[in-house]
Amino acid sequence: MPETAAFQTKPAIAAEMIATALDAGAPCAFVLADALYGADSRIRRMLETRQQPYVLATRSNHTLRLLTHEGLEQTDPLTLADALPPGAWAPHAAGEGSKGPRLYDWARIALPWAVDSGFERWVVIGRSRRDASERAYYLVFTRVGTTLAELACAAGLRWTIEECFQRAKEELGLDHCEARFWHGWHRHMALCMTAAVFLARLQASLRRAAFGKPNRTSPPPAA
Repeated sequence: MPETAAFQTKPAIAAEMIATALDAGAPCAFVLADALYGADSRIRRMLETRQQPYVLATRSNHTLRLLTHEGLEQTDPLTLADALPPGAWAPHAAGEGSKGPRLYDWARIALPWAVDSGFERWVVIGRSRRDASERAYYLVFTRVGTTLAELACAAGLRWTIEECFQRAKEELGLDHCEARFWHGWHRHMALCMTAAVFLARLQASLRRAAFGKPNRTSPPPAA
């Protein structure tokens, strides 16, 4: 490894990469990540300072400190979700699946933390419609007026990203590298990710072109 490459944790690497992409002007409606990154307060603060909305997964026992009329209260997403009334849940799609829209029940709870004007923070919970004990929890920073349906859709997009990485591993050899030196590994990863971005963009362009064509009906039957 080059002497300039110092050790960094995964959240620190992610924060640096996200900041670089945002500085370069990459369009981004929401930053998405799993619970490893959602639990890192430095990533959340960095994004909030930039007024960049995010939907970050978090653990059910992630500590939340809320200022209430009774004083400082310590709780977690699981406890908040358990206290929700049945009417707080609403079905929304978390994206398209192989058999149609992936429907889950969703609820959100406002976090009474100081926030920039025009923004708000939420705890968002998604649960299986077949087994209510199966839940996913998210810490959310978003613009005022963002609907729960939009947040559910954003949360579901993380699985699309996971699928992109899986395809890169299977079709482009992202995890098929036996390089022994940092430079070789770095070049292999950079080329694989560049190819993955190219193919993803090509696929999206082809889909837009196909969906934009007018429907053609079958010719009328012969008399």
